[in-house]
Amino acid sequence: MIKRLLALSIKARMFGGKVIILTGPRQVGKTTLARELAENSGLAFKWFNADEPDVRAVFADITSTRMRELFGTSKLIVIDEAQRIYNIGLALKLAVDNFPEIQILATGSSSLELAGGINEPLTGRKWEFSLFPLSFAEMSGSKTSMEEQRLLEQRLIYGYYPDVINHPGNEKNILVALVNSYLYKDFLSFGQVRKPALVEKLLQALAFQMGSEVSYNEISQLIGADNETVERYINLLEKVYVIFTLSAFSRNLRNEIKRNRKIYSHVYGCSRRELQRA
Repeated sequence: MIKRLLALSIKARMFGGKVIILTGPRQVGKTTLARELAENSGLAFKWFNADEPDVRAVFADITSTRMRELFGTSKLIVIDEAQRIYNIGLALKLAVDNFPEIQILATGSSSLELAGGINEPLTGRKWEFSLFPLSFAEMSGSKTSMEEQRLLEQRLIYGYYPDVINHPGNEKNILVALVNSYLYKDFLSFGQVRKPALVEKLLQALAFQMGSEVSYNEISQLIGADNETVERYINLLEKVYVIFTLSAFSRNLRNEIKRNRKIYSHVYGCSRRELQRA
């Protein structure tokens, strides 16, 4: 098993009287990491998968009395896919305030949904961590640095998603399935997306200039949308981990503010066009 470097940071924050929130793109190993932390803790723990309807029903509008019965003698509680639970922030606040000796670890695939339900109730009561695809350092711990350097070109094209790493030769199909089945799901299910047809056009436009400075005005003209819609959709895409943005680099910090940002994909190490050629 490939050791995730984030595990050390999470362990250092455990049992400090706060909820630990672990978010990140789908299929990067959040559930695997959470289970590893729980099983290696040496403590009695309970695991709740919020994909299950009965788990969501139990935590919705839960009371502290019912929570005490639910947790029992367990010292570690893991709530996987926590964003699916209605009013999850209030439930986690109730747990922290009433059971400070119990460590709550909640995972979620969408920072957008999860953040919307926890930020206000858990102010000052949480530690937040984001897990991303595997890194060169993590892979070098599993293999040798020389082996990883030999695979550099392939990694730049297909990226470091665990499923991609574990199934060499089938990278393209895995990434396409990942996009179609997972990454857009969080974005398109969000209520403020009034024009889903623009999403594909927007992502294609971004892919064609991946790693270059992006002009919202130029993209809006290209896909036939107004600047406000383009900016809002890019913001939402970043929050659900489909893309991420980087500010321009300049030795003059004031110039960094003026220049446009660059946009990259969490899914591919390259543009969609390059993936299709591979």
